[in-house]
Amino acid sequence: FLRSTGRPLTYFTFEDTLTQIGLGYGFLFLLGWYSLRTQWIALAVVLVGYWLAFVLYPAPPVGFDTTTVGVAADWPHWLSGFAGHWNKNTNLAARFDLWFLNLFRREKPFAYNGGGYLTLSFIPTLGTMILGLIGGGVLRSDRSHRDKVRWFVMAGLIGLASGWLIGALGLCPVVKRIWTPSWVLFSGGWCFLLLAGFYAVLDWQGWRKWAFPLLVIGMNSIAAYCIAELFRGAIGETLKTHLGQNTFKLLGEAYEPLLLGAGVLLVSWLILFWMYRRKIFLRI
Repeated sequence: FLRSTGRPLTYFTFEDTLTQIGLGYGFLFLLGWYSLRTQWIALAVVLVGYWLAFVLYPAPPVGFDTTTVGVAADWPHWLSGFAGHWNKNTNLAARFDLWFLNLFRREKPFAYNGGGYLTLSFIPTLGTMILGLIGGGVLRSDRSHRDKVRWFVMAGLIGLASGWLIGALGLCPVVKRIWTPSWVLFSGGWCFLLLAGFYAVLDWQGWRKWAFPLLVIGMNSIAAYCIAELFRGAIGETLKTHLGQNTFKLLGEAYEPLLLGAGVLLVSWLILFWMYRRKIFLRI
């Protein structure tokens, strides 16, 4: 729905963040009824199975014309060797999209995603969600504050190290855009470390007042997402209209996106704050 705004036809796309979460949420819900051991096994099956599927699909040959899949010939991120199985728009999931997305009515036939995003990325994204499920179980447990923080720190360090090592050994590149299994581990490690920090400060020590701006956004995360998707451009243009077209270039053009983004974020936060004060929260 959000991706179809301003288009003559419904734009069927499934690589969007919310869509990816939605595709995996049913499986995650079912896993929530099973034991922690089963959840860890499910995580391993998802990551190893997805990795193996990519490995078994042939990588593009040497000398492949990358421009046929929307990749510039001099693109610096083109992968070689074993990592080539995950190359942009030539991997297994890209081939799936070439078939799947053309089953829907479109303005023109689908050939490739310009950003390299993939529908099947919801599978490793499910791995990230399983990590969240496991982490949530730790938070809800009767462990002491110290034990919870220790668990998240250890899990975070293991995730960071394993994700980085798998990428460094050339077994699976760490690529956020297509949510590779190594990225699941690497990013999951960072998430656990950040969660350890926030939990220690907010729940263990009780220092909460400073986090109020984050609370306003977190309490209305769906509204925040919709504002960003539907009104980000309009808010930015409105700010330029009323504050001046060159206002956000005060530090030079290189910093214009940063300053403009900060302005858009402030306006969005004020909208969310207004909703928070009136207890208006979007729920699913």
